[in-house]
Amino acid sequence: MRVFQKISIFLLLIYSLNSNGHKKENVPLKKTLRFLFIGDIVGDSGLELMRHWLPKIKEKYQIDAIVVNGENAAKSGLGITADNVDFLQKQGVMAITTGNHVWENKDLYNSLNNPDILLRPANYSHYCPGKGCSIYEVKGIPVAIINLMGRTFFNEPLDCPFHTAHHLIKSLDNVSICLVDFHAEASYEKSALGFFLDGKVSAVIGTHTHIQTADEQILPQGTGFITDVGCCSSLDSVVGFCKKDSIVKFLSHNKMGGFSVEKKGPWVFSGACIEVDVASGKTVHIERIRIIDPILPEVYNDSFKS
Repeated sequence: MRVFQKISIFLLLIYSLNSNGHKKENVPLKKTLRFLFIGDIVGDSGLELMRHWLPKIKEKYQIDAIVVNGENAAKSGLGITADNVDFLQKQGVMAITTGNHVWENKDLYNSLNNPDILLRPANYSHYCPGKGCSIYEVKGIPVAIINLMGRTFFNEPLDCPFHTAHHLIKSLDNVSICLVDFHAEASYEKSALGFFLDGKVSAVIGTHTHIQTADEQILPQGTGFITDVGCCSSLDSVVGFCKKDSIVKFLSHNKMGGFSVEKKGPWVFSGACIEVDVASGKTVHIERIRIIDPILPEVYNDSFKS
């Protein structure tokens, strides 16, 4: 009986603490969003890699939204077509970023004027078609995607990516999550932009070189960063293109040899998973994804014959 009384008194004490001055607050659980950023897709093989691996990766990492750099997705490996955009959209891609090859296919220019999914580097002239920044909604939460391009080693008419980023970020009202694709050649420039934007954006993801770097990190002020996320292409290639053609260019002249997508495996799928805290907009986890696929040639030869 005494044991029962003690238990009753204990339960009453807990109830009183929860219902009076020490009332338990309804503290919301910490909420994050997980983004999959896929590196430069090279030609039909890159598209097939995406189609084959995307469902598995989405399930494994519980992905909420997908961003892809698609500037090499055309069959030639240069540029992107309206059909490519349609294909990627059907795979569930939220946004497609690009780079210097975005202007290869003139029939795409009209699509650039509807930036719901397709972006071009924001630091090209405003007279160029398209936009370099757009806001999307992921589970009711606004998410900004900014596409920028570096100037080091590029002979392109580009404004300063640092100033462009600064002005774009200032224009984002009530948007705590912002991912930046920095399509650049020099690691030095990519690293500098990462630190320049640290604490101002959720993540800075480098693209363009097609070689994945092993330096994924969260910078001191909470911005996720990787110098280059890599590409989706043949692994037995020169950044996704035919080895022999590339070697000829170095042995003779840049105008010599060809420039064709390598269609033999094995294949590599490259990307990164970035988990972002919704309240602060800071990255809480970033993880490289690199999958070597030796089997895809059978699938590829059946579905994407050139």
